[in-house]
Amino acid sequence: GQTHGERALESLITDSVIFTLLSERGLGPRLHGIFPGGRIEEYIPARPLKTRELADERLSPLIATRLAAVHSMHVPINKEPRWLWDTTARWLQTIDEAKLKENHVVDENPIAETLYKLDLQKEMTWLREHLIKIKSQVVFCHNDLQEGNILLREDQDEPSLVLIDFEYCSYNYRGFDLANHFIEWTYDYTKPDYPNFSVHKEYYPSEEQMRVFLERYAHSVPGQSPPCIEMLIREVHQFTLASHLFWGLWGVVNAKRSQIPFGYWEYAKERIDSYFQLKSELVGFDTGIKRKAADLE
Repeated sequence: GQTHGERALESLITDSVIFTLLSERGLGPRLHGIFPGGRIEEYIPARPLKTRELADERLSPLIATRLAAVHSMHVPINKEPRWLWDTTARWLQTIDEAKLKENHVVDENPIAETLYKLDLQKEMTWLREHLIKIKSQVVFCHNDLQEGNILLREDQDEPSLVLIDFEYCSYNYRGFDLANHFIEWTYDYTKPDYPNFSVHKEYYPSEEQMRVFLERYAHSVPGQSPPCIEMLIREVHQFTLASHLFWGLWGVVNAKRSQIPFGYWEYAKERIDSYFQLKSELVGFDTGIKRKAADLE
């Protein structure tokens, strides 16, 4: 295998290639230069969007256009959709190692204890088999299109957006990028007090809002007949499962690693709970049976 240094260098080169391509397409900030350990980017007078602005009827179609442009890029990196599965496999291994090390004494943290008891490896295996059947197109994805990574330029009369923070980008299923963006409508990360995020399920896009976004997206993908909207909606519903499980695992891993003040355990629990709830709705698992039994009482 590669040494840590080789991996870091490969990652730096990949990042620079991606950043250069985005810069040339006008999708990200301009690139002025690269040096060991970093790069010099254009300063853009802009501010990140607020959670509620993702639903803004002027801005949402612009986000759709930007995302379609990212999805139609040809980037000289591995085009197999392995990123989602490789990343989660790595995180699951980290979680298993943490479990062994702590020998189930989990900092007196009841959330950690609950999450450690779940067989998340089994869920990941099931999810992979489930999603491969959906046949979502593999495209170059941003993978983290939340409000903090979308800048609204302040030097333009008409609204103009720039996407930033491509650290998670890779070839992936387009359904993941779309689903992940829509579910981000419901998470606000600006809460000043712990756990530093709040959830607003009622902000999830209505069918109408989703259609408006997807129509614009479909007609902005160049050089091919636009993808079918019904198919895209189906992909969004199914890949929301992947978004929940992915960021749930991210929360568990970062709860141990990160120094940033953020309620990682609470966030992980919220995303993993949402995963199981949505799975039961989409696949009609146990809860469907229980609900019928309850109706009889």
